[in-house]
Amino acid sequence: MEALITFPPAMNVIPQVVKDGFVRAVGPIARAFIRSGVTPNTITTLGALVVAGSAVAFAYGEIRIAGLLLLCSGVLDILDGQVARQGQKMTTFGAFYDSTLDRVGESLLFGGIALYFLRGGAPTGRVELSVGLATAALAASLLVSYTRARAEGLGLECKVGIAARAERILFLGVPTLFFGAGRNGWLLFWIVVVLALATTITVVQRVVHVARITREASGEATARKRDTLPGHASVLRKGR
Repeated sequence: MEALITFPPAMNVIPQVVKDGFVRAVGPIARAFIRSGVTPNTITTLGALVVAGSAVAFAYGEIRIAGLLLLCSGVLDILDGQVARQGQKMTTFGAFYDSTLDRVGESLLFGGIALYFLRGGAPTGRVELSVGLATAALAASLLVSYTRARAEGLGLECKVGIAARAERILFLGVPTLFFGAGRNGWLLFWIVVVLALATTITVVQRVVHVARITREASGEATARKRDTLPGHASVLRKGR
């Protein structure tokens, strides 16, 4: 694969120093897994099963358990990458497998939330709106991941945005762990509203980001091409 073209990243909601600190905190667990011979794909599979459990818990109204399981899946999501890197077990299939199961997990998660709303968990009179917002949040979440994958497939770096995967997990997992769905389901409803909005904004941010860096790269390529035209450099020197 071609080297990624890097440009100054846009600000994310979770500061990079916080992310790096958490990665260091789970480092001993990753090293213990490596010594035990646990493979990254095994951790990825376990993480997907935990997300599926979170989706089921959401669907059946066990909101605090769902939040806890979702946060645990986030830890496993970090661990599989750490085990792959530190244990020198990074493979093309592993990256593909991890990305695919992440999308499956998100689909199940928002599907579980939509089922919870349909089963009486939505605020009074807002069942259709709640389900529609859960569907919108799912679609936008998948697009957030797709825009990054497509950009990286073209050799571009695209990690910008206010609602990357880590932000989505924390914003949904932490409040539901401590407060459940809220009175008459209003807390979960507003979490889904914010997620639908934030993920849509993130998609737009990534499209704009890729448009900008491709335009800049195209301009630089055009300038280099002009500088290498026969006789062009000497003409420029004479004109100084």
